[in-house]
Amino acid sequence: MERVSFAAEVPGGSLHGWVRVDEGPRVLLLHGGPGLSFNYLDGLADEVGAGFEVAAYQQRGINPSTLDGPFTVEREVADAVAVLDALAWDRAWVVGHSWGGHLLLHLAVSAAKRLQGGLAIDPLGGVGDGGGEAFEAEILRRTPERDRHLAEALDQQALRGEGSPEASLESVRLVWPAYFASPDNVMPFQPDPVSVPAYAGVFESLTAALPRLASALPSVSVPLGFLAGARSPMPHDQAAGATARLIPAAWLAVVEGAGHFPWFERPGCVRSALHRLVNTASRMA
Repeated sequence: MERVSFAAEVPGGSLHGWVRVDEGPRVLLLHGGPGLSFNYLDGLADEVGAGFEVAAYQQRGINPSTLDGPFTVEREVADAVAVLDALAWDRAWVVGHSWGGHLLLHLAVSAAKRLQGGLAIDPLGGVGDGGGEAFEAEILRRTPERDRHLAEALDQQALRGEGSPEASLESVRLVWPAYFASPDNVMPFQPDPVSVPAYAGVFESLTAALPRLASALPSVSVPLGFLAGARSPMPHDQAAGATARLIPAAWLAVVEGAGHFPWFERPGCVRSALHRLVNTASRMA
């Protein structure tokens, strides 16, 4: 299927991405991080498969998109809306992974008119700390002791907005197997670019916004589904599950034998969940 490049003009420059031209519902993919590359979304787009028109873009902070901030949740929401405008999509289904799933929650609160619905894949939640503390603890618990302390130190350095992109990337590489259900079945690690300013800035912003987000979730009216890996380091009871319980008509599907990237370990699960979301919304329309 043909991919066409696009650019969305935003404060500070432009956001770059691609759209896979196809017939069917329009789907915007939001990558995780924050401060990570969108390159891994190629695999998620393949998982979504035919019958959907799929678009993805690189969030600000990493080439080919603008490197400039501000790096805040509010700016990321506005950027996603700008991408929809650039695509000339009045409304779309949004599929967000990890931090991208958390960003989807903010879109459902602040830009609901632009969403037909959304699927949050193993997201940081919107209740309490979103499950973040338990997630970090489990990542480190699964990481061999020889790598654990360095990985934690490098990550804390990046959260303070310090250190190099190379050091931040190394912190991800050291803990990479911990994201998966089994260390014997791990997605190949890709040394893609990272942005320390985007990581630190957006994480600080989303943490500050958590109480406000939690109070707004019961008013969300767009159809939302949550997909979580049963063996993910992200605790689905504290993250996706607790969040889904606050949102009217939201549902949670837990994928057995899957970690933080469930489409890699259980191919077909995301496509199935997306069809469930779209078909349910169609019946209720």
